[in-house]
Formats: sequence, C-alpha cells, structure tokens
Amino acid sequence: MKLGIVGLPNVGKSTLFNSLTKAGAESANYPFCTIDPNVGIVPVPDNRIKLLGDFYKSKKVTPAVVEFVDIAGLVKGASKGEGLGNQFLANIREVDAIVHVVRCFDDPNVIHVDGCIDPLRDIETIDLELIFSDLEILERRISKTAKTARMDKTAAKELALLERLKAHLEAGQDAILFETENEDEEGWMSEYNLLTNKPVIYAANVSEDDLADDGASNAYVQKVRKLGQEKNSEVFVICAEIEAEISELDDDEKQEFLEDLGLTESGLDKLIEASYRTLGLMSFLTSGEDETRAWTIKMGTKAPQAAGKIHTDFERGFIKAEVVNYQDLLDCGSYNGAREKGLVRMEGKEYIVKDGDVILFRFNV
Repeated sequence: MKLGIVGLPNVGKSTLFNSLTKAGAESANYPFCTIDPNVGIVPVPDNRIKLLGDFYKSKKVTPAVVEFVDIAGLVKGASKGEGLGNQFLANIREVDAIVHVVRCFDDPNVIHVDGCIDPLRDIETIDLELIFSDLEILERRISKTAKTARMDKTAAKELALLERLKAHLEAGQDAILFETENEDEEGWMSEYNLLTNKPVIYAANVSEDDLADDGASNAYVQKVRKLGQEKNSEVFVICAEIEAEISELDDDEKQEFLEDLGLTESGLDKLIEASYRTLGLMSFLTSGEDETRAWTIKMGTKAPQAAGKIHTDFERGFIKAEVVNYQDLLDCGSYNGAREKGLVRMEGKEYIVKDGDVILFRFNV
C-alpha cells in the first residue's frame, strides 16, 4: 500500500511524515528505509503477528508495510510552477490513496500562507491544484489521440472520453466522481493515473487540547468531517506534534503516554485503519518456525490469488488451502488442537479469504 501525503505549507504535513516514519522504525523489527528524502516505508501495526510469532517461536516476524510519499507543501499556482509543489506532483501519481493534511488549530507562532485558518478553503486550494495537474495530463493525451482519431475508431472513442472527462474536471469536479460508460473507458481511465481519481483521506491536525475528545469540540474539525461525509472520504483527527513525541518512545512508554492523554491508539494506527477501509484491504497471515508474516490483499480475494501474493508458483499450481482463524489457533494452544476441534478447514479455489485467516497453501508445479 502506497500513500501520498499532501497539504499546504505549515499545516503539519512534514512533521506528521517524519513522526510516522520514525515511529515505524522504532516500534517494530522492520528496517525503516528512506528511498528518497521524501519516501519512507513503515510497518503496519498488527498485534496478531506478534502473538502468532510467539506462538510458533518464529525466527522472523514480518509485518505488512505502508509506503509514504511526502511532497513539498503545495501553494496556489503549484500546477503552474508556483512554489516547489509541482516538481513533486509526479511522485504521487503512483500512490493508492492521498492523505490530505489539514490544519485545524490556531497558533499565532505558526504562520498560514493565506493569513488565517480556513480548512475548507485550504482543501479547495489543494484540490484545484490536483485538478489543474490532471488537466495538463489530459491535454497532452488529447493532442496525441486527436492525431489518429480520424482513421482509428478506437482512438475516436477514447478522444470522446477525454473531451467529456476534460469538461468534467474544468467544472471543478474530481475525476473519481466521473462516470465511465463501458469497460474500455474504465481501462483508459486507469491508464491516465489521475491524481483526482484517487481516494482521499483527510487528516485533521489539531492541538493537543483537542485530541482527547477526537476533535468533537473543534469547529474546524466539524467542517472537515461534514465535507468528508459529502465526498465519502475518511476523516481522522491527529496531533502532529504529539505524534512527533510518540515517535521518540519505545513501545511500553508509548502505551503509557497514550493512556495519559486518554487515547487508545496513535495517529499512525488511525491512519492505517482509515487507509485499509478506504482501499478495501485486509491481511491474511502465514506462520511457522521460520517466519510469521502478514500479507495485504483486497477484500473479496480468492485463495489462489492470495497465494499468488506469496509467489506466482503458489497461484499457478494451487491445489488447496488449509485455513484456521488466528484467534481459534491461539485459543486451542496448538495447530493439532485446532484440527481436532474441526477448526482447520480445507478450502478450494473459490474460497474467499477472510481477515485474520492463517493459511497454509498446498500447490504443485
């Protein structure tokens, strides 16, 4: 899973990115690595693999991972070269979803590029820059497709789609709201990789005082939540400054710190949960003495395709899957105990994998 973080300057975007990636590095035995100065890989917090790893005395425990891409703060006119943002917009074209950090706190010591706090205006500013960037992509594609459209029926159909889509964006509408008419159009849409065709998760960045009640008494947060409902987007409340403090702590200290604040989970936990829901993702698990590992798949994935996440040979030569729920396995105290109680099932090619399934794949190639 790959998430792009966007926002205006001074909204807490880079503080959040730095704290998330630092927290990820220190809270799990997964090597944090910086691919570029603005890209970080973070393990997905998942207590199930720790419990299973202890259960099997696994030599290695490997969580699922999230890749975060942080781009320079966007400003009005970024798509036309204002500020640094446009240089980095290309970096988030490959992400699965966009995390839009919105400032929802007043602080005279932290300047706002537009002079005052207004989360809805800020969201609109970023959204328009993404639309303008998408329009540039479409205009280049239109220019290219128009050359062959007169002689090629397929190109003519694509050109008609491009013109409709361009009008849609020019009306200020995100590409994700555009309705395609057939499979061909769906295929072309995926090729364009438009920024506004990606789901958005809003991170409402608040002061520490507004964290305990999850922003319920913060008028700015309420505006963002209302917009999130209208756009069918997830909204979660975070305090980037607190996340930065949490990132310096070990696991036990982190838990104690969260409890002192009246919180049950960190911002990283909230963000990953929101991301999984938005993208329709879940994890199945494999476990044994050598390794316990979480694998991220789309909800509704069948057993052979889940096996293919591990290795293409597993999917190609799929025979069956031995499946047991992780909690049932732990409760029974052993794999044989779960089998004796009839909790280990043999599933075939049509089995739809469930979140928390521990699976042993049988295959032959």
